Amino acid sequence: MDVAQDDVPQENRPQDATPEPVDPALRRRVSDLEREQVADVLREAAGEGRLSYDELDERLETLYASKTYGELITLTADLPNGLAAPDPAPQPGADVVLLTGPVINAFLGDAKRQGNWQAPQRQEVNAVLGDITLDYTEATLPFDDIYVDVKSILADVKIRVPADAVVLIDSNPILGNVSEQSAPLAAAPAPNAHPKTFHIRGTAILGDIKIKRGPRLSKRLGLS
Repeated sequence: MDVAQDDVPQENRPQDATPEPVDPALRRRVSDLEREQVADVLREAAGEGRLSYDELDERLETLYASKTYGELITLTADLPNGLAAPDPAPQPGADVVLLTGPVINAFLGDAKRQGNWQAPQRQEVNAVLGDITLDYTEATLPFDDIYVDVKSILADVKIRVPADAVVLIDSNPILGNVSEQSAPLAAAPAPNAHPKTFHIRGTAILGDIKIKRGPRLSKRLGLS
């Protein structure tokens, strides 16, 4: 006996099913720099024989058309160095720990992030004809490894890290400058402290990217 559509319980209709919520981290729009990093992972996998060259071409074509972080995860899910899925969303009332922070942009202006703030594991910084200061010396650092991608075009970007931090720089200056400077008097690390590692990838086009250690002078002198 045929059952009329209206006799089907409402909760059993496929068209009425509630879709699973999508993690906002998966919907985050990705940058050209992140696409290039994934392209490096795919090319490395092809060089190791994990992907055929036809698969590599197909994935690269999909990669450069991708718009969200979730799409990048799918492209590398079966590779050893693939992108990790974001942590589950925190429960209400829990401390929020960001894997990727909001992009910091400065165009014909200044932007600063300093004082007591919680730093994400990954931070993208873009300065065009402006200045950006990123100070990690008083920040809460929940991750052992922090990744900072910086682009400076006719701009000045200053990144201040703890005195005992390990700094790894991948720089690409084009008529610009990327430099690491030490504080005049580096503070001794606290007992049993585990130094943080900063992976800084910088592109300076007619601009400067400066990495400094320890608190700024006014802070060391107790003036702020």
